[in-house]
This record gives sequence, structure tokens and C-alpha cells, in this order.
Amino acid sequence: MNILLTKYLGTFGEGLWVTAQFTVVGFLGSMILGVILATFRISPVAYLRAVGLIFVEIFRNVPLVSLLILVVYGLPEIGITIDYLPSVMIAMILVGAAFACEVFRTGINAIPTGQVEAGRAIGLGFFGVLREIVFPQATRAMVQPIVTLFIGILLSSSLAGVVGVMDLTAEVSYINNREALGLVTFLVAAVIYASIALGAGAIGARLEIKLRVLR
Repeated sequence: MNILLTKYLGTFGEGLWVTAQFTVVGFLGSMILGVILATFRISPVAYLRAVGLIFVEIFRNVPLVSLLILVVYGLPEIGITIDYLPSVMIAMILVGAAFACEVFRTGINAIPTGQVEAGRAIGLGFFGVLREIVFPQATRAMVQPIVTLFIGILLSSSLAGVVGVMDLTAEVSYINNREALGLVTFLVAAVIYASIALGAGAIGARLEIKLRVLR
């Protein structure tokens, strides 16, 4: 354990920084694209609903590791070259957005139809109903699913090592291969991942209580 804290502390920090980038960018990108897709899914325009449905069905059912390999190694075959870090982020956002879309759509569908009709009756358009009536109420029901999505993106970032990106898990494997410390290095990584996930869960729980009080 001492050698990890002295010789490889910087290595852990570098890996954690890469993991943090993947998690933050992947989560925010998934949320933004997920909102757009959810809007498509409930749109009165048929072809937008079809686009949203096709996207969700494809990327919700494609393993992230397969998509990573396709983006990192497949796109250069057709002349599209992207650096490793953005490639991993793109793959994570595509998969995360499919799940985020369903989180938003479920929250939106939980709003009583009567409230939507009342919004239309007072002159609100489609986007006005979403902005003024649907999203503010749906947010309360979506807190825990969104936290779960964040944790899922955090944990899925560990697959970046498959394509040679040195995230936290990949750095741990590197240290273990050099020092043969067994499970100790992976235990440290597990504690880091668990601490972040538990912290996110705690924040989500507090936010859910606050929104319930404001209701």
C-alpha cells in the first residue's frame, strides 16, 4: 500500500482525471441529447418520433465496448479520424443519450394529460407546454433515475482501457502489471469508484427531498 501512495499517487491522479472527464462530458452530453430525443419521442410530428425511436432502439441495445471499438477503429477505415478521448466520449454519449431519453420520456408521461390539455387551452404551444408545465413537474420524478444514469456512465468509463485510453482502471492495471500487487490496486480503484457513486447518490437523495418539499 505504501508504494501506491508514494510512487504511483500521480498515476492514480492522472487516471482519475481522465475518468472524471469521461464521466462529466458523457453525462452532460447524454442529458442534452437525451432531452432532444425525448422531445422527438413525444412530438406530434411522425418522422421525428420515428427518428427518436430508431436512435433509442439502436444505441440502447448496442454494447458500449462494441461501439467504442467501432468508433475508435472503424471510423478511420472510412476516412474519419478522431482522437481517442473524444472518440470514447462520443460513444458514451450515444449510448447514454438513449437511456437518458427513456428517463425523460417516462417522467414526461407521468404528467396527467389534463394538465397538458389545460396548457393548450390557455394558448401554450407544444414547446410552451413542455417548458412551463411538463419539465418542471417531471424533474421531481426523474432525480433518482438521472443519478442512476450518472453512476452508470461513471462505471462504463472503465471500458475506455479496451481501446488503449489510460483511465483510472487502465492505470490500475498498468500499476498491477509492474508491481504485482494483486488485488490491492484494484481495491483502491473500487473504493474510488464507490465513493464517487455514493456521493452522487447522497446528492440525489437530498435534491429529491428538496424538490418534494417545494412541490
